[in-house]
Amino acid sequence: MVKSEPIACSRMYNLSPRVRGLWDALFALVSLQSGIELEIIAHAAPAPLSELWARPDMGAVFMCGYPFSRMPVAARPTMLAAPVSSEAWSLDQPLYASHILVASTGPVNAVADLAAARWGWTVRDSQSGYHAARSFLAGQFAGKMKQSMTVGPLLNPSGIVAALKDGRIDAGAIDAYAFQLLSMHEPNAVDGLRILTTTDPLPSPLLVAAQTLPVDITTALQQSLVTLHETPGGTSVLERLGLRRFSAVTPSAYDILPQRADDADRRLGIPW
Repeated sequence: MVKSEPIACSRMYNLSPRVRGLWDALFALVSLQSGIELEIIAHAAPAPLSELWARPDMGAVFMCGYPFSRMPVAARPTMLAAPVSSEAWSLDQPLYASHILVASTGPVNAVADLAAARWGWTVRDSQSGYHAARSFLAGQFAGKMKQSMTVGPLLNPSGIVAALKDGRIDAGAIDAYAFQLLSMHEPNAVDGLRILTTTDPLPSPLLVAAQTLPVDITTALQQSLVTLHETPGGTSVLERLGLRRFSAVTPSAYDILPQRADDADRRLGIPW
């Protein structure tokens, strides 16, 4: 039984105070339209995301699809919905990708240079900041890469950006939607960086609720999220976040993530 207000948290995409404010506005609208009181929290870095995802009072919390897919089915939180970006890489579906970023004046000028680059990574259970890069490299250089220096954990997209700017790494992968938000609202943060290439689109991070949350509450929250784009206020909030809508998703859609990660480990042949 939930004894307090369920929490909402956009920690994965709280890229700046300005961006967090936009997410807070979205959650406030979801709360209003669903009739479910939500406590909006930051769970700011460096607090572990695993602690957030283990909370029994999750109401609408962003979770990376990779750790979700690795959990036993019976232990997974309840899926609510996933965002659909307005960018072309989303294919107008609840998909995202990773941008391989390099410094505009750095040593990496072409994809071929990535085999010998100093790579930065966020955390090992991140799809966008770790496994996407390794899958990309496995596809390009399977059996050809030698062990090279890597830098990590850099924790989040901001860590990758900082490491690129100060020259600690030559390349790093970040969530394409995170890059979209930075480009929209914090363009100075990505000034001096460029997208070398973009990985294949895969199932996006999703909003989840704790299993312990009553079904009527999760149903109301999900309904509010997937119909948000049909309301004038919702459309405005979504546009400021670079989103078209939220869509319902299924657990099986995320099965591809551990499959790709395991395949990349085999084909790449080197650890990070």
